[in-house]
Amino acid sequence: MAKDGTNRGGARLGAGAKKKPLADKIAEGNPGKRPITVISFNDNVGKLEGQEMPKPSEMLSAIQKDGKPLMAAEIYEKTWEWLRERGCSSLVSPQLLERYAMSAARWIQCEEMVTEYGFLAKHPTTGNAQRSPYVAMAQDYMAQTNRLWMEIFLIVKENCASEYSGESPQDDLMERLLTARKGR
Repeated sequence: MAKDGTNRGGARLGAGAKKKPLADKIAEGNPGKRPITVISFNDNVGKLEGQEMPKPSEMLSAIQKDGKPLMAAEIYEKTWEWLRERGCSSLVSPQLLERYAMSAARWIQCEEMVTEYGFLAKHPTTGNAQRSPYVAMAQDYMAQTNRLWMEIFLIVKENCASEYSGESPQDDLMERLLTARKGR
């Protein structure tokens, strides 16, 4: 870390040469003249058949210390289904999906702890009030979840012939967070 508190060096998300989305390449008449695969969003997207969902690892539904199962397997399945409906399930690696699902589940778990214990904690040596460590962990997991989601969504965007708009698993995370807080 530099003296001014900023990080230096290393790869940065979104840096480097930009790939054009497939829809832009088609609109420009495929200037590179390489063969392109077209995946199109239309009304019968849900009727497409494809590969079976890779089984999520057992770690994604492991019982946690508080006795509740981790909801990462559910997030994994919902995200894979979303990708399958768009014809992109074979383009995203199961490992990337698992990392996304685990990160999203941990974020929700940290937010549940903030709800249960509050924003403040007692310092272990001085006894003074300090920010709860769950707040910082939740922020870290939220940032990681968003980075992983952008990786997944970039794959979908670069491989689809038309613009996609509509509900995505990332949109559903806040709903999951709110229902988890209610104990459902």
